[in-house]
Amino acid sequence: MNTLFQKDTWQEIFGSIEKNRTRTIITMIGVLWGIFIYITLAGASKGLDNGFEKAFASISSNSLFIWAQQTSLPYGGYKARRQIRLTTNDVDIIKKKVPSIEYIAPRNVAGVFGSAGGNVVRGAKTGTYTVYGDYPEYIKIAVTKVFDGGRFINQADMDQKRRVAVIGERTLLELFEEDENPIGEYININNVSFKVIGVHQFRQGGGFGDDGDIYIPFATYKDLFNTGKYVGFFMMSAFQDADVVEVEKEVKLVLKDIHKIDPKDDQALGGFNLGEVFKKTLKFADGLTFLSLVVGIATILAGVIGIGNILLISVKERTKEIGIRRAMGARPSQVRTQILIESVFLTVLAGIIGIILGTLILFAINMATQDLTDFPYSNPTVPLEYIFGALSMMIILGTLIGLIPAQIAVKVRPIEALREE
Repeated sequence: MNTLFQKDTWQEIFGSIEKNRTRTIITMIGVLWGIFIYITLAGASKGLDNGFEKAFASISSNSLFIWAQQTSLPYGGYKARRQIRLTTNDVDIIKKKVPSIEYIAPRNVAGVFGSAGGNVVRGAKTGTYTVYGDYPEYIKIAVTKVFDGGRFINQADMDQKRRVAVIGERTLLELFEEDENPIGEYININNVSFKVIGVHQFRQGGGFGDDGDIYIPFATYKDLFNTGKYVGFFMMSAFQDADVVEVEKEVKLVLKDIHKIDPKDDQALGGFNLGEVFKKTLKFADGLTFLSLVVGIATILAGVIGIGNILLISVKERTKEIGIRRAMGARPSQVRTQILIESVFLTVLAGIIGIILGTLILFAINMATQDLTDFPYSNPTVPLEYIFGALSMMIILGTLIGLIPAQIAVKVRPIEALREE
């Protein structure tokens, strides 16, 4: 350990580097490039991971959507190309037969089943917005945030068929005056007066909604647009430990049984499994991180081996010098430590430069992708434990690879070394 803090040790190390400057720099580039690739790829995969988490932040990561379409096969006396229509009666049956479902929210939207669009009027201001008929469970699946002072639809609104509405941020800006509190005010939807009870926050780049969407109780929507018991589509979320792919299969089988659909008919029911997409995305990000680890370690190892070769050549060139040190009383451990320190120093120095360059690249990527709205990417960073792990690995590799030239240096006999020309 004393050798590490001796001035002569570092003078000899820097003297050796200066003597073989070009060769040493070229060799260090191998380690530098390896850690640079590792940091850049790991950071890039983290940015992708963050981007998808941000994109899915406004909806349950274990959710799925099911809607009805036309049958493609005849079944039970019914002909093919029969239009299937989901109903509110399906909800209790699905909950009973598919226990993995945590929440289920039937939804209707203006424009479905021949209904009119959402023509909204407030005073002299008018606009056309998408109007949804929703259950209170929707907010548990979509994780919709309502601004302070307001609330979302509750069960009392459903039971009493209240004419209440949760409007979007854009709806607020277009129908209300600046700084006007909309809570408790009224808007007209298709000539029917609704009391505003909340304003939902739109998350840029996330979810499936719009900042102009208006939510009203499902029961009220049914009377307003005369949809009866029919449902546009189901939003569902499974428990976190459930296999969401299997859950989708189970739900579709239940619905096929209810609506007399051939179990082999894959066109009668449409679906979008967000949970499956989310898991595939995370697996892709994990795979990219693993790839960066493999490529980075392989490149670093190749670079470290190059440093070992440089030290072997250095030991050969410094045979006479080592012999003189041995003759003057230097112990074998001191010579070995000298070579090991040089090996670790070159490896860590190259690694630190690689980390700095990789960090600068990630900073540039972050600046270039900050305003992206059409691609899920955010804050490409590398966890500190990854960086410390890489540095620890370089110290270990530098030590191991330095043992070979160090051992050769120890075996140098003073008399034979002094005879070297």
